[in-house]
Amino acid sequence: MSLVALSNPVSAQIDGALFDYFLVETVNTLRQSSAVATRRQKELEDEMAKANLLPQAPNQRIQVQDTEDEALKLRLEGIGAQVGASLVERLVKDRPRFTDTLDSVKFICKDVWTAVWEKQVDNLRTNHRGVYVLQDNSFRPLLRISSPNGASDAVTKARIYLAFHAGVLRGALSRLGLQGTVVPEVTNLPQCVFQIKLPKS
Repeated sequence: MSLVALSNPVSAQIDGALFDYFLVETVNTLRQSSAVATRRQKELEDEMAKANLLPQAPNQRIQVQDTEDEALKLRLEGIGAQVGASLVERLVKDRPRFTDTLDSVKFICKDVWTAVWEKQVDNLRTNHRGVYVLQDNSFRPLLRISSPNGASDAVTKARIYLAFHAGVLRGALSRLGLQGTVVPEVTNLPQCVFQIKLPKS
């Protein structure tokens, strides 16, 4: 093996559809896992309430499905944050450090978006007070989401899948030194908006 081959390794690539299928199966697996974890936690709380170790809270039943969906979103966002942080490490290794928050967000909109979703953000808006709105009119991961129960059910499903992508953005921002929140919003498929709130610097 020559030194040139070692210094310029060939990057492995995979088909984008494989990533979509993988995410679908990840969501299904994590949904089942979250359901088991939520059920176990509920059983433990019930046992502790029966033993008078926890106060009983009648009529404060949280719907199990909502709890399971929130647990699923948290797990997906955590996985996405790890992916986003690792991706940004690779993308910025030969770049100078960003000195401005807006430059970092523009980097996310151009380079990170292109690396992950094969296009740039369609629209970036800011109020110059730490709030950035990234709009994608044809967000690739939402192109194939549908439901036999109608458009509103498809939008509900899309919100779960967007947790992973919000995590990717949050992880990318954190690796760039920006701690904040990323809130995905979807009303019409496949359009999507990510609202990024960063503390004022």
